[in-house]
Amino acid sequence: MKKLLLLGDEAVAQGALDGGMSGIYAYPGTPSTEITEYVQSNKYAIENGIHKDWSANEKTAVEAAIGMSYAGKRAMACMKHVGLNVAADAFINSAITGANGGLVITVADDPSMHSSQNEQDSRFYGQFAKIPMFEPCDQQEAYDMAYKAFELSEKFRLPILMRLVTRLAHSRAGVMRKDQKPQNQMKLPSDPRQFVLLPSIAKKSYKSLLQMQVALIEESEKSEFNKYIDADNKKFGIIASGVAFNYLMENFEDRKVPYPVLKIGQYPLPMEQIQKLFNECDEILVFEDGYPIIEDQLTGFLGNAKVHGRTDGTLPRDGELNPNIVSKALGLNQPELFETPNTIEGRPPQLCDGCGHIDMYNALNEAMKDYGTGRVLSDIGCYTIGALPPFNAINSCVDMGASITMAKGAADAGLVPAVAVIGDSTFTHSGMTGLLDAVMENTPIVVIIADNSFTAMTGGQKSHAEDKIDNIVKGLGINPDHIRVLNPLKKNHEENVNVLKQELDYKGISVVIFRRVCVTHYASMMKKKRANK
Repeated sequence: MKKLLLLGDEAVAQGALDGGMSGIYAYPGTPSTEITEYVQSNKYAIENGIHKDWSANEKTAVEAAIGMSYAGKRAMACMKHVGLNVAADAFINSAITGANGGLVITVADDPSMHSSQNEQDSRFYGQFAKIPMFEPCDQQEAYDMAYKAFELSEKFRLPILMRLVTRLAHSRAGVMRKDQKPQNQMKLPSDPRQFVLLPSIAKKSYKSLLQMQVALIEESEKSEFNKYIDADNKKFGIIASGVAFNYLMENFEDRKVPYPVLKIGQYPLPMEQIQKLFNECDEILVFEDGYPIIEDQLTGFLGNAKVHGRTDGTLPRDGELNPNIVSKALGLNQPELFETPNTIEGRPPQLCDGCGHIDMYNALNEAMKDYGTGRVLSDIGCYTIGALPPFNAINSCVDMGASITMAKGAADAGLVPAVAVIGDSTFTHSGMTGLLDAVMENTPIVVIIADNSFTAMTGGQKSHAEDKIDNIVKGLGINPDHIRVLNPLKKNHEENVNVLKQELDYKGISVVIFRRVCVTHYASMMKKKRANK
């Protein structure tokens, strides 16, 4: 099979396609977005009817993937780490229902918060659910793991969690492909009650999951992705998981580490190999890109063993690892391998020239002058830049959909009027239920929906809200007299300010939709259309 130059995300996608995947379900979120985009543009996927449309949010994505697994076919759901919070209900319960067709949940974590509001480690979810996990160290392994994950899922009839990090997801390397596997034929579960989580059934299924843990550990012991590399110097025994293994290797010109190394790519942890490392070495040094998950498990497993890593200060407790950090932890006296030149200046994010959010915030700021600051709640999207100068317009960004529910809570506390700013895609992701809460109590808030017709922040994916927002808002119970649609242009500034003032004075819930297509992605879309003619 031919060799391809792929991002880590793309390697996962190609591995899944070659591994017999019939459908991928996802909501875009950096650094996971390119997995689904690769499938959407892949010739094989198009010609063979692979499902590849975006989902409304991560929960619906995982549930749809479970549905495809229920029907006997191989499915993948993809998201960034905070998206797994949204999908947690379905994800955790999928470990109890188990899988029929192969089921893989791929999550891209973001250590150092390059484009995220936290740097949580998705391996916690895998441990919580008690399911096998894969964590690739490079693009080839990302491909190989995605290729094998469906087979492993069907062997144990469990979902598999695959965890990437930003550096791997967004860097390229050569990847050698394997033979293309055919898609599964549709086949319903042999047990018609497998996916019925009534308590009497779930109790038995959970006991079965617990009993399976020994077999899962045995599978990790013999996994090709877990490797014990012996060496003569037993001062340190090193455990390196995922991309941290590469950071370790980069510190040695011949990639020969003088200490024994246990490379971890598959979980649960291979305890026999860990015990061997512990028995032979004076101290254990753990390199993992994320939380000290392995380190914490070793502390419990090995008692008072001298385990070093993120917890004891040998490594920084936060942020991603890099070759320099690993070098210092090993006590190596060598020049910096990874540093940003001093000549590069940081540049804060800013709205694109011509963006409709600029005129929206200018109108909002003027309308709010009589009420003072601290009344505008927002969430995740391009419009979050409104928190920065020159606008300084919004006062919160917690999670997707939180703008409406936080504004409701603030209004319930007496902060009236309170304003929520939410994007069109975010509104259909997780804002609709919050709006319904406010409708049920006619809470005096103004909900501003910044409708630019795209999921713009993550690359311009099609928005589920396109041509639907007005009807959704009306269907949720907003009085049509207080659904206002405005065009955020400089020439409309005075009119837009007056409309906002009217709704701020209204003692009930209103929705103001600022509608203007994203200038950047609209231009890109039109360019593609012309090229395809």
